[in-house]
Amino acid sequence: MISIPALAGAAAFFIGSDPLRRGLLVSTAIVQFALVVGTWLAQPTPALNGWLAEDALGRLFMTLTSALFLASSFYAVAYLREERSRSHSDSEEGFLFSNAREASFTGCLLFFLAAMTLVTLSQHLGLLWVAVEATTLASAPLIYFHRHHRSLEATWKYLLICSVGIALALLGIFFLAVAATSPGTAAVSLVLKDLISDAPHLNRLWLKAAFVLMLVGYGTKMGLAPFHTWLPDAHSEAPSVASALLSGALLNCAFLGILRIYQICVASGLVDFSERLLLVLGLLSMAVAAIFITGQVDYKRMLAYSSIEHMGILAVGVGLGGAGLFGAMLHVINHSLTKVMLFMVAGNLLAVYHTKTVKNVSGALQVLPVSGLLWVLGFLAITGSPPFGPFLSEFTILKAALDQGRSFVAIAYLIFLAIIVAGMATPVLAMAQGTPDSNVVVPAGRGVALSAVPAILGAAILLMGIYVPPVLSRTLHEAARLLGEH
Repeated sequence: MISIPALAGAAAFFIGSDPLRRGLLVSTAIVQFALVVGTWLAQPTPALNGWLAEDALGRLFMTLTSALFLASSFYAVAYLREERSRSHSDSEEGFLFSNAREASFTGCLLFFLAAMTLVTLSQHLGLLWVAVEATTLASAPLIYFHRHHRSLEATWKYLLICSVGIALALLGIFFLAVAATSPGTAAVSLVLKDLISDAPHLNRLWLKAAFVLMLVGYGTKMGLAPFHTWLPDAHSEAPSVASALLSGALLNCAFLGILRIYQICVASGLVDFSERLLLVLGLLSMAVAAIFITGQVDYKRMLAYSSIEHMGILAVGVGLGGAGLFGAMLHVINHSLTKVMLFMVAGNLLAVYHTKTVKNVSGALQVLPVSGLLWVLGFLAITGSPPFGPFLSEFTILKAALDQGRSFVAIAYLIFLAIIVAGMATPVLAMAQGTPDSNVVVPAGRGVALSAVPAILGAAILLMGIYVPPVLSRTLHEAARLLGEH
């Protein structure tokens, strides 16, 4: 599951044929997804002395990542074919620019999949850190696919800010190792199960410091406020398929890093300390998103701030504990499916209207009927409207707050959600309705996958709001149980 996409990524740099390279991308995604599905039938044995192993939490994140990458690979093939066939003129400043080599883009996509899979399987916290850093290095060239100054600035901001964050997370791992050190101990195991079993004996002061540093470090990569500043630029300037994976898969990997140290804190009796910090950062992220979404003029940046909002919702769910843990695990799936669909649709709109400015897009339902409809439905889903999946998970988190008597959290949660619904409604509906400009022309021969893939994801989002398959429900409960074990 790790080596196949890694080897395919290396091969992509040396394949000269575009069709052959695109076929490699799709076939690798299919094979890797088949292997991931196989782990639901027969759990693989741990490897490297337990450094690599699968649990319910990792399986959930790995399956979601693999499924989203599979969908994105079909979309990417159609996207790259269309990019190859047209000239590249900047929609905002009018200058001409070139794209990066398609071989580099495809190779980095496959390296990105390998790194994210390694994150989900890593049980050693040092290896997990290496894997998260690898996702940064693999995804940075994806942001700079369109070679102009704004994408270069966004890439450097992504690298610098996330590198500072990941350095803090590494310092947190050092502090965790100190917390686990006992007098006369020759070596410290950073394997998760060993740390959890020894959690009552960990030094609580050093463990608190480790949790804070890892929360800030991985929270930077996750996009929690106030460490989120790389995210709007990167999501706005990256190609739509890269934006989809950054928001729908990469942020989950950083979230998983936080969940791993959270498991140790819960087992050591620091559950109140860790949950309080998660609640504060979660509500702050929702507040920041509410402020910047209101009046947003760039629809891709609007989706980026929406990702910050939903990372805050995940933090709130975990911070509440109990039923909130199940709601957070369910929301990981619902947000990822919805956001990947929305970024793909945004890419379709950008390809036809040649602008990311909201006021310059109108009549999407007439120009691109499928994408226009999905744009509206995606807005309803991402803002938690029934009967879509995000409504079910957001309501579960709200109910957990009310059941625990946390009125302030529940009220703040609802206020921020209401502001965001109002802030997104105006631009989204204005883009879908109205009369399109006469110079807007849909290119002939657009790839079917550009509309079919987001439509399939939209159907999955609707299904998740109506019916959660029993096998998935059991895995969600098992993942929540792992997080809540004292």
